[in-house]
Amino acid sequence: MDPMQQSAAPAEAAAPVRPITKEIGAFRVNGREREAVIEPHMLLVDVLREQLGLTGAKRACATGHCGACTVLVEGVPIRSCITLAITVREDSISTVEGLASSDGALHPLQQAFVDHAASQCGFCTPGMLMAATALLRSNSSPTRDEVALALKGNLCRCTGYVKIIDAVLDAADRAAKGAT
Repeated sequence: MDPMQQSAAPAEAAAPVRPITKEIGAFRVNGREREAVIEPHMLLVDVLREQLGLTGAKRACATGHCGACTVLVEGVPIRSCITLAITVREDSISTVEGLASSDGALHPLQQAFVDHAASQCGFCTPGMLMAATALLRSNSSPTRDEVALALKGNLCRCTGYVKIIDAVLDAADRAAKGAT
């Protein structure tokens, strides 16, 4: 039979198009309950920056490769530029703004970055701090190689990483001495 003479199969009914709906999402960020209006396509970095005013996480590469947008979700470093906000609205989220104490005193890791001049332009610093925070929570005395591995996904164009790694190791050392 000539293909041109075959009858076309009946078209399946198209699924109804659901409108994109906005919803109020409850987020637990830096130990506080926060609300944001979210849509299914919204990225966590945008909700944090634009709705919650937490601008530490940076939108840089928008592909998850540079680490400037790193935040912790349930203690695990994630790239907020490729994470849908709706997928983490029930989780505990930590941003660099939550590291310092409520009286403004720097977190020991932040202080180590200052002491070692580990931050130059500062663009990558929040992501570096969050990745290092996750490392030190899981490994309180990392080696230089372990620090380098933990920071591998965080790019810095200004430093040679030496001062950053030194700062993380110093913060770990200070914490160990303070714990004894």
